[in-house]
Amino acid sequence: MDASARIEAALAKAVAGGLPGVAAAALLADGTTVEAAAGVRGMDNAAAMTPDTVFWIASFTKALTTVAVLQLVEAGRLDLDEPVGRWLPGLAAPQVLRGWGAAGAPILSPAGAPITARHLLAHTSGLAYAFCHEGQARHAAAGGADPVLMFEPGSAWTYGVGIDWAGELVAAVSGRTLDIYLADEVFAPLGMTETGFATTPAQARRLASMHARAEGGALAPIPFQLPPPPNPGMGGGGLYSTAGDYLKFLRAILAGGAPILSAASVAAMARREWEGEEVGVLPPVIASLCAGFDPFPGRPKRWGLGFVINPEPGPAGRSAGSLAWAGLANCYYWADPARGVAGVFLAQLLPFGDDAALEAFGDFERAVYSA
Repeated sequence: MDASARIEAALAKAVAGGLPGVAAAALLADGTTVEAAAGVRGMDNAAAMTPDTVFWIASFTKALTTVAVLQLVEAGRLDLDEPVGRWLPGLAAPQVLRGWGAAGAPILSPAGAPITARHLLAHTSGLAYAFCHEGQARHAAAGGADPVLMFEPGSAWTYGVGIDWAGELVAAVSGRTLDIYLADEVFAPLGMTETGFATTPAQARRLASMHARAEGGALAPIPFQLPPPPNPGMGGGGLYSTAGDYLKFLRAILAGGAPILSAASVAAMARREWEGEEVGVLPPVIASLCAGFDPFPGRPKRWGLGFVINPEPGPAGRSAGSLAWAGLANCYYWADPARGVAGVFLAQLLPFGDDAALEAFGDFERAVYSA
């Protein structure tokens, strides 16, 4: 069985297991590309899922925003280790959540260190997402004003809105909104014609529906549409794309960054910024959005600039030192520099960390490596 057949079989198994439809793309070790799809675009859309189906790729956006920041560093317009408050007044005097008062009010005090661009990209700023951090969720429920930090900048790791702020940093430094900056400096050079913060009319006709699991596990389509750009969540999760279009970006990363980054910047993205059991782990704080996720259960994990890194070989085939991350609607990718292999797997359902989607992603990865 050749590579295409193995990958198609993996996707067909996912649909047989209950997912409405999935799409994927892979860069194989011999340099060839495989794109495949199975199922339908939605339980409310009987059109066949095709490789050019458009998905909300959510936090796939983070690596691209990271590239934009590093381009500005290369141009000498930004320093990763200078305080971002110079450019972002909202982060100039951050407050840290220290605890809770007797009446349940948050106890805040000024941060002892400034937030830097490196902190934003490495998720060490203290900024968190409510859906996977209890402190942030409780603070938001209490009506607390944002931004608030869960810890001193640079002292710990938690997944959060840091790269959303990094997108605002790109806009402030470059003088262009993030959508325009990425279109000019990243998507156009890579030929990423299907990636953007809003769908065109033609793309809207190829858009996959969003789904959610109800109690008992049944899937149902749900309304979903992002606010138009510019919006505050763009840098961390605002993009739409196709599997094949995002693979163009991963191919560039594996090739050393050209034409969007220098090899030194790509090396910086893959360098360890933080290591620990908590890296990449998203607890199920808001169960409707996140069922819980650990990218490598029981194994060490690192975070670089924009990527989670596995220092040991992965269970489905990827080499040690591979770069990866995911998107909230059960989208997953990896890039393996040691083997020259990359894969993109796209679904559209909540909550994140869905067992069936993760099983399908694992099957897809194994199919890529066994090709």
